[in-house]
Amino acid sequence: MFKSATFKLTIWYLIIVMAISILFSIVVYTVGSDGIANGIRLQSERIYNEFPIFEENPILKPSKDIKRGEHILLMRLLFFNSIVFVLAGAASYFLAIKTLGPIEEAHKQQKRFTSDVSHELRTPLTAIRMESEVALLNDNISKEDLKAILNSNLEETTKIENLINSLLRLSRLESDEIKKNFSDLKIDEIVKQAISNVSNQAKSKKIKIINKVDSVDQIKGDKNSLIQLVTIFLDNAIKYSHSNKEIEVSFISNRNSKSLILKDQGIGIDKKDLDHIFDRFYKSDTSRTQSDNSKESYGIGLSIAKSIAEVHDINIVVSSQLNKGTTVKLIF
Repeated sequence: MFKSATFKLTIWYLIIVMAISILFSIVVYTVGSDGIANGIRLQSERIYNEFPIFEENPILKPSKDIKRGEHILLMRLLFFNSIVFVLAGAASYFLAIKTLGPIEEAHKQQKRFTSDVSHELRTPLTAIRMESEVALLNDNISKEDLKAILNSNLEETTKIENLINSLLRLSRLESDEIKKNFSDLKIDEIVKQAISNVSNQAKSKKIKIINKVDSVDQIKGDKNSLIQLVTIFLDNAIKYSHSNKEIEVSFISNRNSKSLILKDQGIGIDKKDLDHIFDRFYKSDTSRTQSDNSKESYGIGLSIAKSIAEVHDINIVVSSQLNKGTTVKLIF
């Protein structure tokens, strides 16, 4: 589809350039022809005035010289337009690729996004359908079994709801509407609220969060979004850490930048996965997906975090070692 569009756009660019070039050539030819004719006539009149003898026996042929001059001018304009045609063709093709490149990439991302969403939604829906069909086919099913199936279906429905809400949040973030709510915020308050949001998960896995952020430095941004940003990384640190581990949160401020650092003792990320962790629905096929909690992740949390960071001009630097832990640095 895009190859055809590239060809068509190239043709349109080329038509526009050649139309301008031909119109310019027509103007040059018209003006040039008049200039040649006037020049030859004036030159002929000057010669005849200075040398009357030639007037009785004409040796000059103005009309022939005018046609010769017009012919030379026409050939040069044709040569010029042929060069323009070749160069414009190459430039038009290059420009068409540059123009359609981002559109093609966006189209591919949209198709991939649609495919990933369909896959993620199909999994819980299939589970709900299968459990419901099994229950309907079993005439002797007990009340306890029915209750268990309903609870399971409710859990799957919650997963779908969480996925949809995440997608809606991601859509709002990408629309840049969040910038309207920017204000001066204290970094320590952001961190405290984020830690509070994940306290239950941390307690359930006996993971201790050490908060070393005592700075009252201010940053500019949307409070709820920044809390969500830190919460996402804390939630991931808890999710991919074994029980009885620690997560450390610290803050470094200097003249050039302010950095919030989150360091865990989790299972780490493979080097080949580091470049893809912010891709939507990306899930590593190695140690991170071996976590018991990986099945609850839709691979969209870090994508939301990246979008929040981009809106706030925050640079995210992630370093990790397998079975040793991951360090996330948010540079404001």
